[in-house]
Amino acid sequence: MPQNIIKKTPVAALGYNFIGKEYIPKGKDEYYLREMQDRSGISYRHLTAYETEALVRNRNTSDDWSKILVSDAFNPELVKNCNFFGLVRIGKLEPLCLGFSDLKSPVGLYNSTIISCDFGDNVVIDNVNYLSHYIIGNEVIIVNVNELVTTNHAKFGNGILKEGENENVRIWMEVCNENGGRRVIPFNGMLPGDAYLWSKYRDDDALLKKFQDFTELKFNKKRGYYGKVGHRTVIKNCAIIKDVWIGNDAYIKGANKLKNLTINSGEEGRSQIGEGCELVNGIIGYGCRIFYGVKAVRFIMAPHSQLKYGARLINSYLGNNATISCCEVLNSLIFPAHEQHHNNSFLCAALIMGQSNIAAGATLGSNHNSRSNDGEMIAGRGFWPGLCVSLKHNSKFASYTIIAKGDYMAELNIPIPFSLVSNDTTHDRLIVMPGYWFFHNMYALERNSTKYVDRDKRTERIQYFEYDYLAPDTINELFHAIQLLEEFTGRAWLKKQSPSKKHSPAACLAKGKELLNDKKNIVDELEITADDFENAKRKTVLIKAWQSYSLFKELINYYGALQFLDFMQKKSFRSLGDVTKALPGKLQRDEWLNIGGQLMPTSVVNTLKEKIKTGKIKSWDGVHAFYEAAGKKYTEQKLKHALASLAEINNINLKKADKKTIASLFNNAVTTKEWMAKGIYHSREKDYTNKFRKMAYDTNKEMNAVMGELDNNTFIQQQLGGLQKFKQEVALCRKKLKLK
Repeated sequence: MPQNIIKKTPVAALGYNFIGKEYIPKGKDEYYLREMQDRSGISYRHLTAYETEALVRNRNTSDDWSKILVSDAFNPELVKNCNFFGLVRIGKLEPLCLGFSDLKSPVGLYNSTIISCDFGDNVVIDNVNYLSHYIIGNEVIIVNVNELVTTNHAKFGNGILKEGENENVRIWMEVCNENGGRRVIPFNGMLPGDAYLWSKYRDDDALLKKFQDFTELKFNKKRGYYGKVGHRTVIKNCAIIKDVWIGNDAYIKGANKLKNLTINSGEEGRSQIGEGCELVNGIIGYGCRIFYGVKAVRFIMAPHSQLKYGARLINSYLGNNATISCCEVLNSLIFPAHEQHHNNSFLCAALIMGQSNIAAGATLGSNHNSRSNDGEMIAGRGFWPGLCVSLKHNSKFASYTIIAKGDYMAELNIPIPFSLVSNDTTHDRLIVMPGYWFFHNMYALERNSTKYVDRDKRTERIQYFEYDYLAPDTINELFHAIQLLEEFTGRAWLKKQSPSKKHSPAACLAKGKELLNDKKNIVDELEITADDFENAKRKTVLIKAWQSYSLFKELINYYGALQFLDFMQKKSFRSLGDVTKALPGKLQRDEWLNIGGQLMPTSVVNTLKEKIKTGKIKSWDGVHAFYEAAGKKYTEQKLKHALASLAEINNINLKKADKKTIASLFNNAVTTKEWMAKGIYHSREKDYTNKFRKMAYDTNKEMNAVMGELDNNTFIQQQLGGLQKFKQEVALCRKKLKLK
């Protein structure tokens, strides 16, 4: 039978030889990296004879008292029952009591085994059974910890190799796909855009090689870095903490196991880890909160994200300002502003592009219909699967797709944004309602857009995140949806006239456009089916085609008019001629990509990739600087896209548009804003008038006490106020430019 390998070394060696001799540079000793890491500014000295005597009297031991160095403000009476090994340096100790929350402990070192550590001023170390190779900041409280240790090959969650290590020990994070085909190397400071670029462009070997080189260059391969506990951090009642770098002002209580982690914490956000958590091989961003039995392995949590209530996060990147509770998430790349709160929801091998919400019972990404674990699911911004939704790999969804309860037995590809997808089992067909959000749930759509802005707590905003539901990515999807509606509608009519005849796509488009613009009654009578929305023989039926077609054109006009109005307000134009002269000479609606929550024109992303491959961008810092520069140009680029969209949807040349045309564009935008505000009110009003909602209350007064009065709803009042402001801005613009 195999036996545990127990290594026997002399007691005198404990606390020494942290770095193997072969890894120590010539002329250096084993403390050279420790000295570089020490930024305390404390001047240390040897113990006096009195101090040594006092330490011995207080039942402390040391293998060599000359290896105990202290500051001038050291008080030996505040060190009791400790066993010291190796070089230990201790800062100021004063007769004070440090308190945090309900915990209060006297300053000093008590009842602990301490091996080769540095301590800042006025720390509390009590009942730490094994504390090895750590640099502890000022006013740190560490009590009741079984093991707090750093190894000489610690990487603190970064997927790097130390001197002498083989490639097979490298930590990879296998996002988007269970077979590792999109794996990335995690590193402290990795942004969602970094993870996306690295996982997406797998056909570009030169780009992938640069990403790995950037990561290797970011870190030192030298062995012997000590762990760190930052100033004012509190750690209590924990079992195992190994190879963990902890920032300032963190709070860790009751964790079972923390291993190979970086826990960023400080002015940008204080991070907290609570009871029963087991976290291994991860990076935790500033301001993160992890509570109550969370299990996470090979993961990154971007700043201000949360894991709670037994959540499992494995081989996944969780974007900024996101929350996962209770459920299981595997092999996923999740962009910012994601919500998933329920114990029985499951997400696997997915790319979720942000502003998403996963309901209870959702099983997203089953590989059981495949011959291998290589399936994937891709969901655009605003993805919202409802209760008990089951989806299969591979599936792909346009932005703001909402999915009704049901088991979807085949792969789905839904290219029309803002759609409701439902499973009509009675008639064995898939139903898609384009534009559902605007018809039936304007309140939620608008509120979600607003709340994500309010919840973005980042202080360092390297990537510019777009939260508006009308933006270049969704507008381009609307243009594509308009074309699909024209094609499917025309085909339905032509097929009805000539069932046996095949019709060209061009003929279908032309007929569909004619019908959708002028023949509502005819369109409403057609059964309009879509191709390639579902990998099944049954029909996919589009409903409310005429309404959604008109809606999508109106939304594009509204988006363009909003940006046009903003452009005119920011400039001191005196006439329409001044406006048209300032417009770009050539307007072209470009393709855009969602790079980790930041929208960029495809051409800009291609430029980024080329600069990386040609060496013009030499590091991750350079990539991040590119993001930041691109974000500063976003408003201008979005304006050009909006103007091009406005011109295209209205089939006009804006530079040649007369006053009547421009006035009409703004009048239409006001009309759109009015029905949006009404839609927000009426979609919430249903909660106050529906009999089945009201049956929980005996009186209206009770209902209002529980739900709040509808007419006093803060969000609704904000939207109504926004409508009035928009009307005033349009009126002022019309007056200034003398529009009709």
